Amino acid sequence: MHNYLTVEQLRRALEVRDLTDPAHGPHAIQALLAALVDALSRAWGTSPRYVRNPPIVAVRDNYDRLGYARGDVTRAERYTRYLSPTVMLRSHTSAEIPAILETYCGRSDVDELLVVPGLVYRRDAVDRQHVGEPHQVDLWRLRSSPHTSDDDLLDLIARVVGTVLPGAPWRATDAVHPYTVGGRQIDVRWAGEWLELAECGRIHPEVLRGSGLDPRQWSGLALGLGLDRALMLRKAIPDIRYLRAHAAQMLTLDPWQQVSPLPAARRDISIVVDQDEDEETLGDRVRASLPDVLDVIESVEVRARTDYAELPPAARDRLGIHPGQANLLVRLILRPIDRTLSASEANAIRNRIYRVLHRGPTMELI
Repeated sequence: MHNYLTVEQLRRALEVRDLTDPAHGPHAIQALLAALVDALSRAWGTSPRYVRNPPIVAVRDNYDRLGYARGDVTRAERYTRYLSPTVMLRSHTSAEIPAILETYCGRSDVDELLVVPGLVYRRDAVDRQHVGEPHQVDLWRLRSSPHTSDDDLLDLIARVVGTVLPGAPWRATDAVHPYTVGGRQIDVRWAGEWLELAECGRIHPEVLRGSGLDPRQWSGLALGLGLDRALMLRKAIPDIRYLRAHAAQMLTLDPWQQVSPLPAARRDISIVVDQDEDEETLGDRVRASLPDVLDVIESVEVRARTDYAELPPAARDRLGIHPGQANLLVRLILRPIDRTLSASEANAIRNRIYRVLHRGPTMELI
């Protein structure tokens, strides 16, 4: 049975405000993006070309035309929000690139910065660093010349890091992407640890060729950046939910002024789930089923896992668990960012999450 989005799930996804779009109101993400575009355009002497499209794309554009193999794990329904066998909510803004490249066929003397920002849609964990609809930007430099080099790529990396996190040490390690050659992962040293910031590489010749551009005459650079993570690092924001709250602090790139943390309500639940469930699939089910309380749920964390075969008979009977299932101990942290929960409110939300996640016959409700 295919796990396609329902009409209601699609409606909710499309109603999420795109913080990169000035038409939806100002936001610090836009200030960070503008700084990046300005830094690269001035350094290269190029004109930026912004592209914004609705997030419903062909599976072919999201995967096939970017070189993803048919059996690539990223295509699995547990990671991708499909609407049909051929249509999906884009999982990266790179899905827009092949059609953009086609518009350059027959042109010459091209050196442009393609800027493709927007929301992307994934199935992800519920915690302080992740959401199911993150913001991303693809920054591609397209040139009607075959001479783009690794030195150009390193220059791109240095300028992006220097703009997002001025003065931060960085490193570029080899990475494989189906739509680049010489792929790199960009990590920055920030707050005492190495953190991934972006991924990049030189445009793969097959991506150019697939869009009608001869790689003997065309080349360029491709970089994908998660704007939520970048802004959180730049402003030292501790919780991703703040990006859609505390509006006065979300208008500039000034450092985050800490809001006094409110008390958290912790609830541990023991649930029965299918054996292949993990924090990402659990998080997606919570988001899909409980949109009205997502602002209260700080994290849904799997603390322990015991598969059916590892449980003693008495525990199997108590849980009503079957082969192919697992028992998870899940910790819920409930903490609104603007008020304190009462115990009864926390218990009611705990029970709602339990009902959404638990696949066993025995319910343990408060």
